[in-house]
Amino acid sequence: MRAVICGAGIAGLALAQRLDGMGWDVVVLEQSPGPREQGYMVDFFGPGHEAAEAMGLLPRLRELAYPVSEVAYVDEDGRRRGGLDYGRFSRAVGGRLLSLMRPDLERALRESLTDRVDLRFGTGPRHVEDTGDEVRVTTEDGRVEHADLLVGADGVHSTVRALVFGPEEPRVRHLGFHTAAFLFDAPDVRREVDGRFCLTDTVGRQMGFYALRDGRVAAFAVHRSTDPRRPADARAALRAAYGGLGWVVPRALERCPPHEELYYDHVAQVVTDGWRRGRTVLTGDAAHAVSLLAGQGASLAVAGAYVLAEELQRGATVEAATAAYEARWRPVAEERQRAGRAAAEWFLPSTRARLRLRHAALRLSALPGVDRLLARSLSGKPAVLARHAPGRGRGSDG
Repeated sequence: MRAVICGAGIAGLALAQRLDGMGWDVVVLEQSPGPREQGYMVDFFGPGHEAAEAMGLLPRLRELAYPVSEVAYVDEDGRRRGGLDYGRFSRAVGGRLLSLMRPDLERALRESLTDRVDLRFGTGPRHVEDTGDEVRVTTEDGRVEHADLLVGADGVHSTVRALVFGPEEPRVRHLGFHTAAFLFDAPDVRREVDGRFCLTDTVGRQMGFYALRDGRVAAFAVHRSTDPRRPADARAALRAAYGGLGWVVPRALERCPPHEELYYDHVAQVVTDGWRRGRTVLTGDAAHAVSLLAGQGASLAVAGAYVLAEELQRGATVEAATAAYEARWRPVAEERQRAGRAAAEWFLPSTRARLRLRHAALRLSALPGVDRLLARSLSGKPAVLARHAPGRGRGSDG
């Protein structure tokens, strides 16, 4: 069996690892010229953590993870106004929590691939033809790939989804926020935030910072906007949106890299009436982006790829396998999407009154038992990852 996977992000790489371990020939196409260096910190727990353990990834992920003592909300002078103890949250999810930079998670997945996986950067799909017996993918560099399965794992703005399922607009739901991430050098800022994830305690816009082991600082930004369009100059847009904030924000904006080196996008969910068509299937954000408001996007990407591979191993046909995958995984993704939409005001309050309500909620979270309720609300309903005991390691058949 042969698969063409479009997208060398978290979902695409996880699926490539699993299918390769099952004996498939795997081609991964990625439009970016190389691995992405920009990205933000993710809390990796839930079903993705379980899948990563089954895939033999946890030792490497633990090496790449960052120790975070708390999420701290600070005022215009950097004084702590409230926070969430990460130790308590970790204990509430059984210690199965890792804080990872998204590019580091992708790196661990790339490292887990064998030489049998044909990973190509700088090209993507241009045309797709499904004959019933196979799917033919014409790439941007003019090659034609013949496969039993085409997988769209190419993110919110999926090219595969556009080619096979139709235009993006009705399927991408803008949630009213823009987000950005970048890295910069500032030893004084790094010392101030080291060991914590520090966020401005602000209304309608927020910047966060954390120290990286290479000496740099990672910045994360999110602000409210009803316009789903991405700006022509992301750096100028960031400076305009956050220029009035205090604390270390002015120093970060001074060191903000140019547009082409920034991660910038609107915050969106992908809502489709189906993830499969013939020999094509969507996975990860291309199928069910939950948005950063919901959390667990990375976890769902790894776990969803794991479930898809498991169904492909069990299914009598590709079509039967992808149908079983969607039936199992769609309810999990939709539950997290609902949670994300409900969390918008908690994530970034729109008024001072709602900011004060978040302060009160954070104080309550320190009470015995409340941390477990908070962890349950953040992690959502438990997802059944495997139909049977999973195999271990990258060569196992899971």
